[in-house]
Amino acid sequence: MRCAHGAGDRGRPLARRDGPIAASDRRRLRDPYNTLAKWLRGELPRYAHHGASGCEACGHPVRHRDELPGAAYAYLLGLYLGDGHVAPFPRTTCLRIYLDAAYPGIVGECVRAMRRVMPANRVNALRRPPANCVVVSSYSQAWPCLLPQHGPGAKHARRIALEAWQRAITAAHAGSLVRGLIHSDGSRFTNPVTRRGRRYHYPRYFFANASQDISAIFCEHLDLLEIEWRPAGSRNISIARRASVARLDEFVGPKR
Repeated sequence: MRCAHGAGDRGRPLARRDGPIAASDRRRLRDPYNTLAKWLRGELPRYAHHGASGCEACGHPVRHRDELPGAAYAYLLGLYLGDGHVAPFPRTTCLRIYLDAAYPGIVGECVRAMRRVMPANRVNALRRPPANCVVVSSYSQAWPCLLPQHGPGAKHARRIALEAWQRAITAAHAGSLVRGLIHSDGSRFTNPVTRRGRRYHYPRYFFANASQDISAIFCEHLDLLEIEWRPAGSRNISIARRASVARLDEFVGPKR
């Protein structure tokens, strides 16, 4: 919302705080009626100002240190590192997660996680025809603070590292982060093997990402979960041992 004393009001006074709200005021401020009504009554909306407990960069309360829903945030972070993007706009930013429409369960889980992390903001899920893609998005000035890995260019072309406060969350919710990474850039499939003329089928997991930093984050959290892994080429991570696959099946499983 634009400040009543800033350039957006063009020097004209607003209606009195205890009086009616003129339609011209609403048009000039381009704000919903309810939000403007609260402002005029002296009830600033959530995240509307910078305060002692607010982030110096975006003005939002510093929820990312001790109040974020850990499992939802770790899962959303995994999706973002795999298939997400933070787009800047003149007055805000937009988090977009690009998902395969063939897996509506993952789309729904992404929407729920985004709503839990940013409960005061609207979340949209839009299908982009003819591509089989669903874009889950939400606008907020806080996304660059909550996802400090954002930046210009592709993720594999720049350094990606977790902040200390993020590591504290992901260490406590390693399974949620791994689940988000696999849901974005991973897969579970059956690997056929022939031995002594007999055909066997073994389930296994693959994770593929061009960023060595993101792959390292994935492997680091597999280690925390005591899940064995091995590299399979320059950008692939394979989880094939029976016990490790069974462990992943407890909280990941096939994509749906």
